[in-house]
Amino acid sequence: MKVLRSLLIAVVAAALPLSLVHADDKKALTIGATAGPNYDQLKYGIKPVLEKQGYHVKLVEFNDYVQPNLALASGSLDANLFQHVIYLRKFSADQKLDLVDVTQAPIAPLGLYSKKAKSLAELKEGARITLPNDPSNLARALVLLEQNGVVKLKPGIDPLRATEKDLAENPKKIQLLPIEAAQLPRTLDDADFSLITGNFAIASGLKLQEAVVLEKTPDYYLNVVAVRSADKDSEKTRAIVAAFHSPEYRHVLDTRFPGYARPSYLK
Repeated sequence: MKVLRSLLIAVVAAALPLSLVHADDKKALTIGATAGPNYDQLKYGIKPVLEKQGYHVKLVEFNDYVQPNLALASGSLDANLFQHVIYLRKFSADQKLDLVDVTQAPIAPLGLYSKKAKSLAELKEGARITLPNDPSNLARALVLLEQNGVVKLKPGIDPLRATEKDLAENPKKIQLLPIEAAQLPRTLDDADFSLITGNFAIASGLKLQEAVVLEKTPDYYLNVVAVRSADKDSEKTRAIVAAFHSPEYRHVLDTRFPGYARPSYLK
């Protein structure tokens, strides 16, 4: 496993341009994010603030939930924005990566979408619902279904670790189909409903207001900015955190990202 992890990190680093790896410029910053609103938040709200401070900022776009943390651990990135703290801690523990969160950030809520129905009242017996297959977002999706009366979890199940095997009741015999998160929007033509994380929903052209149901996002599902533990108190990290707390970033959120769940410091 250790050898495989090292190979994965090496492959990610090798796949990125050499200019991203081990930059010597103290004013060079490389930040990664998943495609869509996470990347756009960096582009419109964070990069301009940092560049005013003299930083040379390069943004890297990813299309999955694995490579951004491997790239960060390898030193190819200075920070990333794409995950909540539960996912960060589990992924870091599983892969034995020394990564930490340094500030919370907004996130587009998880939503239940459909091309075939306008409300859950139209949910039929045996309907097919696709949902994220990564453990933390799978649990999050099941909790949203439970909150809306579609299923019921077994008593005592940790809601942060629930899987489709933890259902106590599924009265309409719903078919739950876990899929890689980035692919969920593509399932809308075939599935009756799809639970799609906000970032990938918006990246695919969906609008938050089009969701049949939107999550009331708890704080532990907000995005976080992650860095290597060794860089937690570095000058670069302090500058990134300050940019997220800046009035310029708040203005970008107000004008470009309405409806996003926000940490308390941005409300």
